[in-house]
Amino acid sequence: MTIAPLNPFGLQKEFAARLRRRRLHLGLSKQELAARVGVSLTTIQQYENRQLPKGEYAVRLAEALRCTLDWLLAGKGDADGDAPDTAEARLVMVPLVEARLSAGTGSFETSGEVLRHYAFRWDFLHRKGNPARMALLRVSGDSMQPRILHNDVVLIDQAQREPAPGRIYAVGVEDMVYLKIVNAVPGKLILSSVNPAYAPIEAETGEQLADLVRIIGRAVWVGRELD
Repeated sequence: MTIAPLNPFGLQKEFAARLRRRRLHLGLSKQELAARVGVSLTTIQQYENRQLPKGEYAVRLAEALRCTLDWLLAGKGDADGDAPDTAEARLVMVPLVEARLSAGTGSFETSGEVLRHYAFRWDFLHRKGNPARMALLRVSGDSMQPRILHNDVVLIDQAQREPAPGRIYAVGVEDMVYLKIVNAVPGKLILSSVNPAYAPIEAETGEQLADLVRIIGRAVWVGRELD
């Protein structure tokens, strides 16, 4: 019996297709993915042009894309874990990123470097939104008290960016990030706090300000450490 030799070009083509499909699914640009992996834009372009990543860069690429290494490199299993066979497989590792939300006067938006991951059940995240687009951020300030306290950790679904009245969102205004109740009126967003000591923020949303005011994602869960 003759065994057909493995076709490395076929494997590379399939890897490149999975990489691009996953990147687009997560809503990431090539530049954003490069920043998460810690490589140049050219390197990501080479990966999508069928160059296989080596060593730790393959691991970092899978982490940035929130998928398993087996799926990314060989197409084995399920990228999102939405067809699990075991209890362990139903866990999704959600990143806690460096960017610190402000529930007060605002805080600088950082690069979003991943500090660590926390495990959530896939079915729980799926009920809340898109598990592949979720990230954890830590709150600074007291403007959302008593609903959300200083130092709480908030789960943000970056797939939910259309403002729904009365919902809480992470909102970027210029170089600041706020956690606020968002209401939309023609030409502007009204960013309100729970704490009455903080006045609402009115943010213009004209075309020239589209890059300065942006809804990052909706807050769908909050966690708190007890003293």
